[in-house]
Parts: sequence; structure tokens; C-alpha cells
Amino acid sequence: MNDLAGRIALVTGGSRGIGAAVAVSLAEAGAAVAVNYREKKAEAEAVAKAIRDRGGKAMVVQADVSRTPDVARMIAAVEDELGSVDVLVNNAGIGIIRGIDDLTEEDFDVTIAVNLKSAFLCTQAVIPGMRARTWGRIINISSGAARGGGGIGPHYNASKAGMEGLTRGYAARLVKEGITVNAVAPSLIETDMVKQGLASSPARIPLGRFGTSEECAQVVMMLVRTEYMTGQTVALSGGMSFL
Repeated sequence: MNDLAGRIALVTGGSRGIGAAVAVSLAEAGAAVAVNYREKKAEAEAVAKAIRDRGGKAMVVQADVSRTPDVARMIAAVEDELGSVDVLVNNAGIGIIRGIDDLTEEDFDVTIAVNLKSAFLCTQAVIPGMRARTWGRIINISSGAARGGGGIGPHYNASKAGMEGLTRGYAARLVKEGITVNAVAPSLIETDMVKQGLASSPARIPLGRFGTSEECAQVVMMLVRTEYMTGQTVALSGGMSFL
């Protein structure tokens, strides 16, 4: 399927895990893809190379997407090399595991900045171009922690709940301009965050296994291709919860 031919996609935090799987899936659908990274340049380059090896078009772009100057520079670089962004996937995020007695103000601030503020900054940056073409897709990668207790901490819960509120707020205001805004809320996907201590086994998942990054990418692609869905959060939890 080559239904995104001619479209430009930007995936924040695209160097590994869910972001990498989404970037590859977008490229397989024909989009030219910008793979954002903050520190892991080699991993981002590997994702871009995998796309090019399959005949796709990709670039890497370094930016701390929680910072306005970085976002402005990133968008300018993407527009210069690929064109104006049609599909934005706000995937960049961190999960600092803390108990409430150990949680600090700095932990809270950096989590909100990286997980929530970044989505705001990147969304604001791409809206003008999407409006000009009356077509756009914005997908925010949330988490089951937005509506559940989660295992990372209340700072993480707050950042992801805020992202879902951001999703609905933008969706309501952009629906008449050809732009949809949706979210995907994965729980216990087999990524580095989970492997590094969030869950040692999938025992509490009714389906009996962790989810995969590729399954998250499948949901993202469904939202990119579906014009009649906006302002929604799609849960991906193996039966752990139902939104």
C-alpha cells in the first residue's frame, strides 16, 4: 500500500522502540520520514538506513523537542530537505521511575516538559503547513498510565493524561480544517522502558504477553488513514484495561 506517497512525516523520539517501528511503517506506506532523536544518533541513522534500504526516503534530525529553539530548528531542517510536515507523531518521552517519597520537583518538571510540552511545541509548529494544505494527521503516543495507576509514578501519569487532554483540545479546533488529532495509549509494550524494570513478566496481562512496537505502529497507521476519527484515544493493553 502506497497511500502516503508524497506525504512528509515526522516522528519524534524515532530512534528506537515504538518510534522506530512507526517511522518504518510510515515509510512503507510511501511517506518520506524525518526521524528525530535527542542523543542516540547511531540508532536514528540505523532506522533511516533501514528505510532507505527498502527504497524509501528518510532523514535524521537532532533536537530536544522540549525546547522551542530546537523544535524551530528541527522543523526548518525537515522542510528544507523533505518538505512541510503532513503527519506528526509525538512519540518522544521519558519514564523516570520514582516512588512518591522520592519524587522531586525536577523529576516532575522534566517529565512534563519532555512528555507533554514537546507535543504542544511540535504541534504548534506544524499546524500552519497542515492548514495551508487542508490535510494533516497528528498522533500522540500516550500510555495506559493516563487513566490507570501505572508503575512509573504520578508525574508520568500527569504527563500522559495531559497529552490526552491536548489531543482532544486540538482535535475540536482543527476538525473543520482537514486535520485529525488522535492518541494511542499502549500498556506494557516490550520496549527498553519496560525491560529496564517496569515489568519483569507479562503475568498480569490477560493476553499473556507484552505488546510489540510493531502493533503500536499498526494502530498509528490506522489513525493516519482514517479521516472520520478525531479526538480519540485508542487503548492497546492486551486486555488489561478498557477505555
